[in-house]
Amino acid sequence: MANSSPTPKLRFSLAHGVARLLIDNGSKRNAFDLEMWRALPRLMAAIDAEPAARVVVLSGAPGLPFCSGADISEFSTVRGTSDGGRAYEQANVEAFDAISSCSKPTIAVICGFCMGGGMGIASACDLRVAQEGTVFGIPAGRLGVGYPPSAMRYVVAAVGAQRAMELFFTARRLTAREALDAGFLCRLLEQETFEGAVDELAETIAANAPLTLRAAKAAIRAAAQLPNAPTLGQCEVFAAQCFDSADYMEGRAAFLEKRAPAFTGK
Repeated sequence: MANSSPTPKLRFSLAHGVARLLIDNGSKRNAFDLEMWRALPRLMAAIDAEPAARVVVLSGAPGLPFCSGADISEFSTVRGTSDGGRAYEQANVEAFDAISSCSKPTIAVICGFCMGGGMGIASACDLRVAQEGTVFGIPAGRLGVGYPPSAMRYVVAAVGAQRAMELFFTARRLTAREALDAGFLCRLLEQETFEGAVDELAETIAANAPLTLRAAKAAIRAAAQLPNAPTLGQCEVFAAQCFDSADYMEGRAAFLEKRAPAFTGK
């Protein structure tokens, strides 16, 4: 994977099977602008094509929150007309779809705040973990914007229809505990142990059989009826490929020999 990005506001690194995608727009409190929305699908495609990447972690750069949503300064420029608004919405949808469609597990690592489009990005990820004290919300109702209908499916899958309605109808903010109770988060972590726990989770996933993870993610996305989910037939092919793989033999051998498996993704 080339060590470059279409924008300096999104940076990535790869080590020990963990691809880290950092949101780095500190002057705007990590808001996403159009350049960033358009760059995200290209970055996700590059990571997905990299065999050494086993899991993808999306987070704010060190010292920055996860994401404060879309850059409001663009509302009167690139989103100043109905055509511009629709084009911007399409860029949002393509970014969310790129995250969800990545064949590798994705983890949103959230601290500070996760607002608007930031919740959309997190909703498109497979797993979401957050630090105590993080604040969540989707303030579309206070801004008069229409949330992309296809992207709404990610939010509904993450919290359920009734909670999604409450989020949009009230535009209120949720505490991290409320986000956990709503099912939006799989883990809520203390500040003191946050980074270590995230590293442990990512490395645990990266150590497992890549083909099995791909097959599981495809089947779960299909069951959840997410946008662009694989068909049942495609899911069955992915599952069958696991049994034809060298990793399947390695997994059985490691189990019998009582050792950790060394999977190659083949």
